[in-house]
Amino acid sequence: MSNKRDNLKRVIVDFKKLTPEILSLLVEKYPDGYDDDNIITFKNANNEIVEAVEVTTSDTKYLVKVSTKLQMTMENYDEDDYEDFEGDDPDAVRDPELGEDDPELEIDDEDED
Repeated sequence: MSNKRDNLKRVIVDFKKLTPEILSLLVEKYPDGYDDDNIITFKNANNEIVEAVEVTTSDTKYLVKVSTKLQMTMENYDEDDYEDFEGDDPDAVRDPELGEDDPELEIDDEDED
C-alpha cells in the first residue's frame, strides 16, 4: 500500500525563486521560525549538500533552501506586502536589507582606505 504523499512532485526552491504562496506556507508552518530540528539535509543532482525546510501542498513537496535571507523574510512577513502580486510571482519576494555582519553580504574592500 503506497502513501499518497510519496507521489508528490518535489521542488527545490532557492530564495530567488521564492513566491508569496510558498512564503505564506512557510510562515504558517513555522510561525516562530524554523530551527535545526526542522532542517532537512540532502545532496542535490550536482552532489552538493543542501539544507532546506519542507512545506507541502496537495500536490507538491517544496524543499526551500535555508538562508539568512529566508529567515529574515519570514521574521518580517506581512501578507499585506504581497496583496498586489500573484501567489506564484517570484519577483514579489524581495531581498531583505542585510546588515554589515551578515555572512551572505559581500563587502567591496576597494571602498575602504
